[in-house]
Parts: sequence; C-alpha cells; structure tokens
Amino acid sequence: MSIASPLLRVENLRKHFAFTKGILFQKTLGHVKAVDDISFDIRAGETLGLVGESGCGKTTTSRMILNLEEPTEGRVLLEDQPIHGLQGEALSAYRTKVQAVFQDPWSSLNPRMKAGRTIAESLIVNRWGDQARIDARVRELLVQVGLRPEQAEQYPHEFSGGQRQRVALAAALASRPKLIVLDEPVSALDVSIRAQMMNLLKDIQAQDNVAYLLVAHDLATVRHMADHTVVMYLGKIVEQAPTASLFDDVRHPYTKALFSAVLVAWPGQAAEEIVLKGEVPSPLNPPSGCRFHTRCPYVMPRCSEIEPPLRDVTPGHAVACHLYDQESV
Repeated sequence: MSIASPLLRVENLRKHFAFTKGILFQKTLGHVKAVDDISFDIRAGETLGLVGESGCGKTTTSRMILNLEEPTEGRVLLEDQPIHGLQGEALSAYRTKVQAVFQDPWSSLNPRMKAGRTIAESLIVNRWGDQARIDARVRELLVQVGLRPEQAEQYPHEFSGGQRQRVALAAALASRPKLIVLDEPVSALDVSIRAQMMNLLKDIQAQDNVAYLLVAHDLATVRHMADHTVVMYLGKIVEQAPTASLFDDVRHPYTKALFSAVLVAWPGQAAEEIVLKGEVPSPLNPPSGCRFHTRCPYVMPRCSEIEPPLRDVTPGHAVACHLYDQESV
C-alpha cells in the first residue's frame, strides 16, 4: 500500500539576512543565518509543533511557509508544488489553502470592521459566491468557533480576548484551507481560556481534516496538540520526533534543558533542573561544529569541529548530537 505524500514539505530551507552598514553606500558585513538547512513534513489532518527559544528561527520558518519571505536556499512545497515564485491566480489559490492565526487577536483584527466582514473578507476577494451565500458561510463559521451568528455585527472591541481569537480563527477557516499556521495562538489568552481554545482547534481539525503548523514556546500546548514536534536552536533542527516519543524520551541536551524549565505537573514531583551557561550565540557568527557546544554540559572535543547530522537514534526519532554517534539506526 502506497503512503500518501505529505501535504507540506520543507526541503533544506535556508534564510540568511544581509547585515549591512551605511546609508548611501551600504556595505555588507555578514549574514544573519536565521534558518540554516532545515527539513520536515506535515501531513493532512496532523499538527506539527515547532518549538525553541526566541531567535531560534521559528517565526522566520513560518513566514517562509506563508510565502511572506523568500528563502535563500531550499524550497517549500504544498501538495508537491513549490510555493515561492507563484504569481497572479496561482498565488491567490495558495493564499486560500494556507492561512494563519497570530498571537495577538487584537492586532490581527481591523478595529473598524465588524466581525462578519472580517470573516467574509477572503470570500469576497476570491469571489466565493453571491452575498447570500457568503452571509450563510459567515454564520456557519461563527457557530463552528463557538460564537453566535448575530455577533457578526459586533466590532472587535466588543469581544473578549478569547472571542477575538475565535473570530480570527473563523476568518482563517473561511476559505476552507488545508493548512493553518498557528503562531502562539493561545499565549495571549487567560489560562482559563487556553484549554477551551486548544480543544476547539482539535475539534475543528477532526471535522475539516485541516493541518496545523503550531509555532509555540509553551510546551504544554505543544504536548496537548501536536502529533510531531520539531525543536530548533539557532536556526537548526536539533531534535524531531512524534510528540509522545519526544516527551517520554528526550535525547538532545538542549531539549532536556528546555523541558527542565517547565513547571512540574504535580506538587512534590521530582524534576531535573538544567541551567545552561552563557548566552545564545549570535546567528551572525554561529559557532563552528555543533551550534550548541558553547553551552552544552556534555561537550566533547569533536563538538566544536564537526557539525552533527540530524539522524534517527530510534525509528522516527531524530537527533543532531555526537552523544549518539554509535546509536544511529
């Protein structure tokens, strides 16, 4: 039996930003290696979690997937078709298939536009149907995200934070996308509302078979929602695995430190605290070899000389670390 191709495929993706000096006569002093040779897949109906410290390359990766940034090298394919370089109707078709929900629902909604018009915007632009059909779709979406149809007449300031995020989600769902990029979708919400929003996202995924790219620093959100998780450090993937496997068997020293910073689930539960020394190196001049070696408690001589490849240490669980040079499968 053949295995279906991934919905989205990221292949050897790089994004380097030129660092310049001067106004009239600019001189390039170097390049910030925001994303440096990463690859992963997302299948239809699944969620991929992308985690790491601020500045690790998560947001730049999501912007390239949304076709808001051109890659320096590599490519992104949706349904086996490269997305960069699309123009005209092909680009519009891509925009209907890939949508986004951002961290702050207040800044992502037009304060002068009623919720119904915000949700209908993409349908109007893409000539989805006549006004009666669009109005019916807006009412359907409001109910789907847990709001009332009559709330289409309300402005953003009349909603709570959680309700605004539901409006943003309804707007993203309007064109029946195949992939939604969720950029910290619950971090701006009250703790009491986060679980409701996460469960809503999972329910919609089950109904519509939509895939999610979940960009987050909150590991509890990732554990609850993601099928697979990718951990990034300084533009590189250091570990990736099915989420259950990753949380049960953390391998990379950086991932262990990241997880140790999370509060324990139960009072009195034992937890290993790992304190990393030093600061995150500059992506303008990343360390040679393994980029984590300057902060790693298990550093070996070869770590500063040879970059460890990302390879499976158990089936489906890949790690980029010399500690597992003899364990690769």
